[in-house]
Amino acid sequence: MTKRASNGEKADPVALEREQAWVGDAVLSLFARRWLLDQDGRMDGERLVRMTSNQFLSAIGNPTSVEAKIGRIFEQEGLDSAFEWIAAELVPLFEKQERKRQRRSGRQA
Repeated sequence: MTKRASNGEKADPVALEREQAWVGDAVLSLFARRWLLDQDGRMDGERLVRMTSNQFLSAIGNPTSVEAKIGRIFEQEGLDSAFEWIAAELVPLFEKQERKRQRRSGRQA
């Protein structure tokens, strides 16, 4: 869905990407909270922050662009599709990074 400015012109693409990222950030946060509860059986704010941080998302690409992609998938295909994309594209990298972090800290994965 392309937003239009009040004069009928197409909206600024940067502003549009930010709007999509705003929605995508919320979808990612919901996914992460549910996924962490399923994985850990408890709320883990530190892991939530790591999974949704710009630092983590930058391993995939520009964080705003990653969140915007999630937002577009949500808007066009729905929540299940957005969750499937996150599970396929972000979770494997997050799990890999978490294993490395645990090894560095001396804890078993």
